[in-house]
Amino acid sequence: MRIFKTPSIVRKIFFKRIWGFSLNTNEVYLTFDDGPHPDITPWVLDYLKAQNIKACFFCVGENVKRYPEIFQRIHNEGHQVGNHTMYHTKSHKTSFQEYQKSIQEAAAYIPSNLFRPPYGRLSSLRARKIAKQYKIILWSWLSYDFDDRVSISEILSKAEKQVVGGDILVVHDNPKFTLRQKELLPKLIDVVRKKGLIFGCIPN
Repeated sequence: MRIFKTPSIVRKIFFKRIWGFSLNTNEVYLTFDDGPHPDITPWVLDYLKAQNIKACFFCVGENVKRYPEIFQRIHNEGHQVGNHTMYHTKSHKTSFQEYQKSIQEAAAYIPSNLFRPPYGRLSSLRARKIAKQYKIILWSWLSYDFDDRVSISEILSKAEKQVVGGDILVVHDNPKFTLRQKELLPKLIDVVRKKGLIFGCIPN
């Protein structure tokens, strides 16, 4: 079973994370994970610029190191950035010391107090420690753009029914999903706007 909308009970239990913002707003927050990468991020930036949308890019440190000019473009065009570890490190498969090191290495390339754990996985103990230095940003609506077993039409249908003001939406600027993302993103933005919602940028 795929859960697009994060259940409220999960948000209450794991309260050290930011899952969304006030429901008394018509803003939603578009976020991208895993970039930057030349195969997809420049296209995403071009599209967002054409649509006058600002987003938050949770970047992998080694990608920023490899493609600094794309990362600089993200900054120059007014988007927010966040730390997504140096090597897309899995918290549940590394010691906390290794995990902290990956975050710290990425911080040398990504100046931000926003952090998103890869795969959204982070124990409560680790979250409490990381929250002393970062705002841990998760999401209230997951697009499943990475899962080609989920059709684009199903994703859009879920968005139409579930996305509300205050939601944090997660998609990816990952080269593994380039063709799928190029089809999905314009349609997803269109669905959100038809609901009378606008795109805001996560505050630093």
